[in-house]
Amino acid sequence: MRILVTNDDGIHAPGLDSCVRIAQALSDDVWVVAPEFDQSGVAHSLSLSDPLRLREVAPKRFALKGTPTDCVIMAVRHILDAPPDLILSGVNRGQNIAEDVSYSGTVAGAIEGTILGIPSVALSQAFGPATRDNPSYETAEAYGPGVVRTVLKEGIPAGIVINVNFPDRLPAEVEGIAVAAQGKRDQKLMRIEARRDGRNNPYFWIAFERRVHSTSPGTDLRALDEGRISVTPLRVDQTDEPFMTRLAQVFDAAPLEKAG
Repeated sequence: MRILVTNDDGIHAPGLDSCVRIAQALSDDVWVVAPEFDQSGVAHSLSLSDPLRLREVAPKRFALKGTPTDCVIMAVRHILDAPPDLILSGVNRGQNIAEDVSYSGTVAGAIEGTILGIPSVALSQAFGPATRDNPSYETAEAYGPGVVRTVLKEGIPAGIVINVNFPDRLPAEVEGIAVAAQGKRDQKLMRIEARRDGRNNPYFWIAFERRVHSTSPGTDLRALDEGRISVTPLRVDQTDEPFMTRLAQVFDAAPLEKAG
């Protein structure tokens, strides 16, 4: 089995090496194509106006000046002589649950693999206040191979990407696995922080509020709160079929309106 590993934290991220070790527990044919620089929060973006600069770091290991999506396309369409059998994206520094999924380059790398018809899994390691400065990937490495094996044995349907998050706990403290829905936080976590540079010109950072929030049973949020590994299947097709049916009925019954 050939495995492609990518991430959004960059080619030098410790989590990338952890993901490689997870892949090596599954196969001896592991390739790495990861961003040259940190691409956290780029979501499923493509580099259409900038050239892609490729650098071979070591055998089967490449750095690309581009996004995680760029990396997957470059690997599948240019670097590899045959498509991989599996794509692992991560291990991300921090959880990718609830609304994080929309922004995550880690999840996007796996989504691009799914679009290309390759079974793909996103892996993320949560951290907390005590582990923020030096997250440990020990739990991801301990349980990652088994989780991926189980998912592959069952088979990943076409158009589905698997999003896996490991709790901020030591391996012995993990409470189990929860197959969970994507959650929704009960408050806005982002704010704009205004600052001034050395010339007194204004500039801004997008900042995050660190607040305690309630979680709903059966969600990825609750799973991590309870110290469990969350496994969430996500659809690439984002169509809401019930509302699509309602809208179709509305537009079929209403005359076509033209401005003016």
